[in-house]
Amino acid sequence: MADGARNTRFHGRVPGERVCSEPGCLEPGEFRAPADGPRGGFDGPGEWRFLCLDHVRAFNQRYNFFTGMTADEIAAQQRPYAGWERETRAFSTGGADRPPSWADFVDPLDAIQARFRATRPAERQDGRGLSGDERKALKVLGLEVDADRRALRQRYSELVRRYHPDRNGGDRSHESALQAVIEAYQTLRSAAAFA
Repeated sequence: MADGARNTRFHGRVPGERVCSEPGCLEPGEFRAPADGPRGGFDGPGEWRFLCLDHVRAFNQRYNFFTGMTADEIAAQQRPYAGWERETRAFSTGGADRPPSWADFVDPLDAIQARFRATRPAERQDGRGLSGDERKALKVLGLEVDADRRALRQRYSELVRRYHPDRNGGDRSHESALQAVIEAYQTLRSAAAFA
């Protein structure tokens, strides 16, 4: 078997020129394993030793993370939130009207709900809903969500006068804007919110 194929066969292989740490073994030490010994106040893997494939398999079969721990230390490691008590670094703030930061909440679900409320589109005062196309049409006309039928007509006439070639000395460069305004008005005038 080629050496390149051998290196890709098993996950966790660490390249390098080392001999297996097991006494008497001359195979290459390609897999890392924690060094034996007490882990009082364990904070990371500490020292590594490198083993061949056969010896790392044997090590994995006999390895016990809880060896040397008291019953209380084992119970502390098995808690569902073990390790989450540590404080994390703060998120940067984006200014006064920034969305809420995670540090503002005790429960992450409150953060999700608040962020959803901040991005949810505004509703009309009269309670009539608007579709996505109707919201886009309002944007094209430059109207607020709460615009009424009178404001719609007034804004439409203003934009038609601005973009129509007859009002601009025959200049047809605003033709696409005029077409967008007409389509937006047609969408909104038949909408239930403007009835």
